[in-house]
Amino acid sequence: MLNIGFVSAFPPGQNSLNEYGYHFVSHLSRHERVKTVTLFADETVDGPPTPMRGVDEIVAWRFNALGNPVRLLRAIRKARPDALLFNLQFATFGDTRVAGALGLLVPALARLTRIPVGVILHNLADNVDMQDAGFAGSALAAKVMKLAGRVLTRALLKADYVALTIPRYVEFVRESYGARNVLLSPHGSFEEIAVPSFSVPDGDRTILAFGKWGTYKTVDVLIEAYRQLRDRGYRDLRLVIAGTDSPNAPGYLASIAEENSDLEGLEFTGYVAESDVAGLFGNAEVVAFPYTSTTGSSGVLHQAGEYGRAAVLPRIGDLVDIIEEEGFAGEYFEPGDTQSLVNALATVLDSPERREQLGRQNYAAATGIPMSEVVHWHMIHLQRLLVRKRR
Repeated sequence: MLNIGFVSAFPPGQNSLNEYGYHFVSHLSRHERVKTVTLFADETVDGPPTPMRGVDEIVAWRFNALGNPVRLLRAIRKARPDALLFNLQFATFGDTRVAGALGLLVPALARLTRIPVGVILHNLADNVDMQDAGFAGSALAAKVMKLAGRVLTRALLKADYVALTIPRYVEFVRESYGARNVLLSPHGSFEEIAVPSFSVPDGDRTILAFGKWGTYKTVDVLIEAYRQLRDRGYRDLRLVIAGTDSPNAPGYLASIAEENSDLEGLEFTGYVAESDVAGLFGNAEVVAFPYTSTTGSSGVLHQAGEYGRAAVLPRIGDLVDIIEEEGFAGEYFEPGDTQSLVNALATVLDSPERREQLGRQNYAAATGIPMSEVVHWHMIHLQRLLVRKRR
């Protein structure tokens, strides 16, 4: 029986990948070969990590703190887990350049403790539009950030293995970095839930958008599309914008709410607790993704699929290919084009058959591989590493 260390943002904190961390740890703690999970969670104003049976919670780092490497490594050495997993994207440890970069060096440094180290990496710096995502203010700064991102990717590849959730990302890293320790791991469905109802509740029909808003995820065009739909006669609609500001865009949602205070049926939920997620998606007729670029696989799209919801998606670069590689489907629109978004939403709203078809396909894509199997996959790799290190 093993003690597995897991480094991740975690509820009730609201930092990126907290939901993924929560569900991964939930299944990891129940794995037949795991005695204890040692969670190295983020320090937040929302309180200590959500307690979970079989999990020792250690608050070991803080978003944008320069001392994260020292603090985390000290905690890891003290807990001395048998193996260690990091749940990461490139802004996990901070949206300031130095703090974010220093945090991403921890997996390589942790290997010096001779503990097997795996990384679950949800995006690649090479595939992020640095300006659109709010990490660079100019084209020159974006180029510098890309170069820094490549250096940090090489540092992450010092881990025993790096698991990516998108096939083409695996191919890219193998070809571009010459890496042999990068593997494909499915994203996994957050919950092993019963087949949902593909119908929608009675009453006003809901368009849902869920995320961290203000950089490459903005709601301005979606709100204008909603206005136009209501003007066209869709009077039974409401628009629910769930989630919080991106760390790079504080105050964004408050300003949007003030600008549109006259708009009937527009609702801002703020942070959504894990216990409220099912109701949020279950009440939606369609989930909209008003993004202008992408940073990788979408956790929200996986959640929409788990609850059998149709999606309206932007036609951005290779995003459509990535979505369809994972088995998802949606009505597509041109990013930034209000009329294109109106037409895509109307297609779903006007056709119960199309809505259900998309919902069923997305459900099949999201639930094809449950999180318990993803956890088992990682356990197999960690156990192999442990056997090698003991020889």
